[in-house]
Amino acid sequence: MPHHFGRADDPGKGGRAIALDLLERRERHGGASGEGRRPWTALVVLCVAQFMVILDMTVTSIALPSIGRSLGFAPADLQWVVTSYLLATGGLTLLGGRAADLLGGRRTFSLGLAVFTLASLASGLAPGAAALVAARSVQGLGAALLTPSALGLITATYTGARRATALSAWGALAGGGLATGVLLGGVLTSALGWRSVFLINVPVGVVALAAAWHVLATRAGSGGARAGHGGTGRLDLRGTVLAVGGLAALVYGISRSGWGLGRTGPLAAAVVLLTAFALAEYRAERGGRSPLVPLRAFRSRSLTFGGLALLAATGTQVGVVLLSSLFLQGVLGASAVRAGVEFLPPVIITGLGAGLAAHLMGKAGSRVLAVAGFALMAAGAFWLSRATAGSGYWSGLLPGLALLGAGSGLAFPSAQVTGLSKVGAEESGLASGLLTTMHEIGAALGAAIFPAIAAGVSGFALHGAGFAAGYRHALLAAGAAAAALAVLAAVALPSARPQPGTRVGMH
Repeated sequence: MPHHFGRADDPGKGGRAIALDLLERRERHGGASGEGRRPWTALVVLCVAQFMVILDMTVTSIALPSIGRSLGFAPADLQWVVTSYLLATGGLTLLGGRAADLLGGRRTFSLGLAVFTLASLASGLAPGAAALVAARSVQGLGAALLTPSALGLITATYTGARRATALSAWGALAGGGLATGVLLGGVLTSALGWRSVFLINVPVGVVALAAAWHVLATRAGSGGARAGHGGTGRLDLRGTVLAVGGLAALVYGISRSGWGLGRTGPLAAAVVLLTAFALAEYRAERGGRSPLVPLRAFRSRSLTFGGLALLAATGTQVGVVLLSSLFLQGVLGASAVRAGVEFLPPVIITGLGAGLAAHLMGKAGSRVLAVAGFALMAAGAFWLSRATAGSGYWSGLLPGLALLGAGSGLAFPSAQVTGLSKVGAEESGLASGLLTTMHEIGAALGAAIFPAIAAGVSGFALHGAGFAAGYRHALLAAGAAAAALAVLAAVALPSARPQPGTRVGMH
């Protein structure tokens, strides 16, 4: 029996769930036939916008060394180019889903796309480090508005087999975006400079925005509340400010060196803000209001442990990939385009691992695959920790990156299936939003923790033998973390198998 941690009429549920509810009612009244004949124009527009968002993270990681040299980033602060974006996306995704419920899917999607495009322009023109970090945070806000509303519009626009095809195409964006991003990031950075990885979003975003307003206004069905029309209720702005502020303070404290006031102050502030957030959400839920994160969701053991597994897997992967990009370019002397090409094999292996997980999940269950995935990630990190300034790519880095990719491909779908295994259909939007949030927050934490370890050992060097020593210690920590996660998954992670019709793949 699925564990229902809310009501079907709960005003706090995500845009995707509301869209499905409205669509099912329309189908019962004979409206499905017209919906089923909708052309694929809306899907193309929505997928182009989401593909741009997915690319952004990957191309930025490849361009990071060039950004650091150009804008004079302090070595300890360079990770904020990535972390500021991830924090905004993770902290605001649930707010974006709620905004789609209240403002309508088309309006929220268009607003998110406009914000993301303008912030891309600001990022590409940033005159200094602080300006770039601020622009990247606004980009994260745009992504947090765009992604949940786009998914809601897809599920509301297409029915039956067409919906399955549309959702499969949406799921394939993750792997395609990663593969394209590592290549595009290297080519653009080498040929046109790092600013081009942001500026390329501007013409694409403008065209997609013009197409979206026309296509979604005339053809798309409901997304969020309804396409172009709002719902009722209000946004939990207080909860959002407390959550994002607490997470930002946590990551800032982690990234500082030593244990003086510069680190303990932000960490103490993080404890206060996150505690205040939990109390505010509890009071809002008890008072019948719409909290940003309904705490009743965590009564589901599968959702709680699945989300934590997803957070840990993402943090480990992002931290290792970010450091490996810096190692390739700062220690082994690879150009940006060469680094992009050398990251392509592990990206492909990650996709193959996800495909294998989809094939085996029904037989082996999510726990077995999660344990195997974390074990492979640990083996990959330990292999990478052996790399030195004299190591070659083929024997020094590729085997470790391949093991990490294969493990990630197994671990991510396993955590996702576990998290959604006891969730009723009426709560799927909320559960999916929580898992997405855990994914992004895990990435932000991983991008802060492991570079902080490397920086502490290397004396904040970004190249040469000093960074190689920091890289080794950080990868040993990542391997130990992944090994511990394999043990914890074997002991504590509930085992689940996907329900018929459930898509299994990269989160």
